[in-house]
Amino acid sequence: MGRGTRGKLRIYLGAAPGVGKTYAMLSEAHRRVGRGTDCVVAFAAHHDRPRTEELLHGLEQVAHRELEHRGSTYAEMDVDAVLERAPAVALVDDLAHTNVPGSRNAKRWQDVEELLAAGVDVISTVNIKDLESLGDVVESITGVRQRETVPDEVVRRAEQLELVDMAPQALRRRMAHGNIYKADRIDAALSNYFRPGNLTALRELALLWVADRVDEYLQQYRGEHNIRTTWQARERIVVGLTGGPEGRTLIRRAARMAAKGSGSEILAVYIARSDGLTAASPKELAVQRTLVEDLGGTFHHVIGDDIPVSLLEFARGVNATQIVLGSSRRKTWQYVFGPGVGATVARDSGPDLDVHIVTHEEVAKGRGLPVARGARLGRSRNIAGWAVGIVGPALLALLLRNIDTDLGLANDMLVFLSLTVAAALIGGLLPALASAAFGSLLLNYFFSPPTHRMTVADPKNMVAIVVFVGVALSVASVVDLAARRTHQAARLRAESEILSFLAGSVLRGETTLDSLLERVRETFGMESVALLERAGDVAPWTCAGSVGPDSPGRPEDADVDMPVGDHMALALSGRVLPAEDRRVLAAYAAQAAVVLDRSRLQDEAQQARGLAEGNRIRTALLAAVSHDLRTPLAGIKAAVSSLRSDDVDWSDEDRAELLEGIENGADRLDHLVGNLLDMSRLQTGTVTPLIREIDLDEVVPMALGGVPDGSVDLDIPESLPMVGVDKGLLERAVANIVENAVKYGPDAHRVTVAASALGDRVELRVVDRGVGVPDDAKDRIFEPFQRYGDAPRGAGVGLGLAVARGFVEAMGGTLNAEDTPGGGLTMVLTLRAVDRPVGGVTPAPRLGHLMTAGTPPERQAP
Repeated sequence: MGRGTRGKLRIYLGAAPGVGKTYAMLSEAHRRVGRGTDCVVAFAAHHDRPRTEELLHGLEQVAHRELEHRGSTYAEMDVDAVLERAPAVALVDDLAHTNVPGSRNAKRWQDVEELLAAGVDVISTVNIKDLESLGDVVESITGVRQRETVPDEVVRRAEQLELVDMAPQALRRRMAHGNIYKADRIDAALSNYFRPGNLTALRELALLWVADRVDEYLQQYRGEHNIRTTWQARERIVVGLTGGPEGRTLIRRAARMAAKGSGSEILAVYIARSDGLTAASPKELAVQRTLVEDLGGTFHHVIGDDIPVSLLEFARGVNATQIVLGSSRRKTWQYVFGPGVGATVARDSGPDLDVHIVTHEEVAKGRGLPVARGARLGRSRNIAGWAVGIVGPALLALLLRNIDTDLGLANDMLVFLSLTVAAALIGGLLPALASAAFGSLLLNYFFSPPTHRMTVADPKNMVAIVVFVGVALSVASVVDLAARRTHQAARLRAESEILSFLAGSVLRGETTLDSLLERVRETFGMESVALLERAGDVAPWTCAGSVGPDSPGRPEDADVDMPVGDHMALALSGRVLPAEDRRVLAAYAAQAAVVLDRSRLQDEAQQARGLAEGNRIRTALLAAVSHDLRTPLAGIKAAVSSLRSDDVDWSDEDRAELLEGIENGADRLDHLVGNLLDMSRLQTGTVTPLIREIDLDEVVPMALGGVPDGSVDLDIPESLPMVGVDKGLLERAVANIVENAVKYGPDAHRVTVAASALGDRVELRVVDRGVGVPDDAKDRIFEPFQRYGDAPRGAGVGLGLAVARGFVEAMGGTLNAEDTPGGGLTMVLTLRAVDRPVGGVTPAPRLGHLMTAGTPPERQAP
């Protein structure tokens, strides 16, 4: 592969550990090596699984990078070595892995991005629990919060995504046979994370997520190849709404149909007729929108001149497989105007779309005439109007000439006038004018003496013909004026509904630019929509956001462009819009500009908040350095200067006192600097806990090394379950909490440290009998550089509790403050409990009182 081309990413996705992702990755590597491909193993963890380990033989492996962290050595992928080796394909296991501090990147997927950018193809593995967007879902299923995650977009960008699937029963058998974990972990795994229900739910989650990605690829392929026919790869049910109350019945019926097939989608669509809207209640549409969204579907608002055609175009555009429509509300006599929307859609749907007609309570109750009086006339109406206006008078003249009865000129004129009125009602003004002129000529030629001549002998007949023409013109003008006025009202109604819908979407919080542009595309039936902007009059256009394929890059390239100010434009491709639609488009364009500005302002505000917080911390740090750190330094320097002075002959007692002062000042400096460094790590997000299963009585006693003898009562029951924590972080957090409580508790009362189990959690409560903290300040005491109100300067920089909470939350726990009954403050530290493995370490005997010595830190408060 040429190094100027970005590499391709292939991912094996599994529902849980042990399904065979690494095995499949290594098998693929052997196949590629057999074909002569330059393939290396950049990092692969076999987890002591024999069959997986065997597959590593015969593959070139790049040496790992050894890193020290907290006294242990860890192996990580050596990105530099892989880039220097420059293979065609690199195997990188566990894409969501968090690298050890000191690595080149914080996450392994960032290492993979470097390899891809260098032109190296990468094959990797991911568990469904590792996807960032599914963290909450996986936690609700398994009860375990996943700390190592990979952004969904990284996985979505993979050129190939392959699901490695295994039935839950088969996976549990693999576990029981020792093919996944060692013997001491099998029973705990089978009774916890690898329960059949957990594995089944994770498997379904993986299948559905992959199905969504496959659907995205399918839609992209259909768009690139302009495929309009429906491919029934997945059930998509389109519900056609009219705005009437029957819509709720249709939505619920579609939801029941969707429930029969896993992965089915519901898309409710309301088509507003631009050629004369039928009555639709905005309130009813809002109710139906809420209903369809509550049932897991989506609501769409589309403008269409022909409702059946627009509905079918929408259905085929979203690759729908079924359409649900309600039985017609028209009365029986109204069917003379046509078969109706349902029958037309069923007739034109073709073999790829199933149409369901659902009965409801509104059937045959009527909804007004199907042909709107003030509608904008379509082509068929114009043709029909000209036929009635021209062909009708000729046929009528032929009919009247062949009957024996003489109706008289007056009656003949009334019959011809009826045709003129009919032409006006059907085709508008021009067919009516043509009908009046043609009818007057026929009356003069065939029915006004002398017949068969274009002259009028009787002046009364001339007056009658003139009156006929005048009446015909007047009727045609009135009908046409009414049609135009009604059409304007219909247009305004359509615009008001769309603008109301737009305002409602803003109030509902749909403020993302992409969602708004997608609404524009759906509303006007466009192929693509883009919001373009530029810095100046001659600067090039840049795309601020777009939806649809092949979006225009300049306003000149679009079929429709709507300027927004001097340097922004909304560009649409697909068709040319009529002038009256531009009013609504202008509202959408203005809203798009507002959404873009709001998004940027929010980003700037977030950055400003970050800068303000950083500035506040820097100011507090400066104050701490200028006073709290200088005070012990000054004491140390004074003591050292005194000891070095030749003018004074110090006694042994004085010398010991000065040395003790130096030691206390150094301890105090060490404590303050340690808290400052810990706070810095928390602020920069570089705290990476190494979660292990341990007993609390292994950690808590070690955390009490900094408190005076006899100041703490410790009670940790033997029956407590183990907790999943980072031992070092927990020890530091507990030390800060206990030392804080001892400092501000009265000398006559000891601080109590007690642990208890509550369901799947373990609580560690640190109780003091001090003055306590008001309710409105209980959260603020955990903020950096906050100290108790009467704490003297030099008592600390106010970081102890902030560091403690940061460490606890990094381990997935919580730290909160409560009032102690009878007065004082209780710190409640909650941690996740894990089942004690069979054959595990025997717990230490219960501890009673533990009395140690040390120097307490500061109590933090506002």
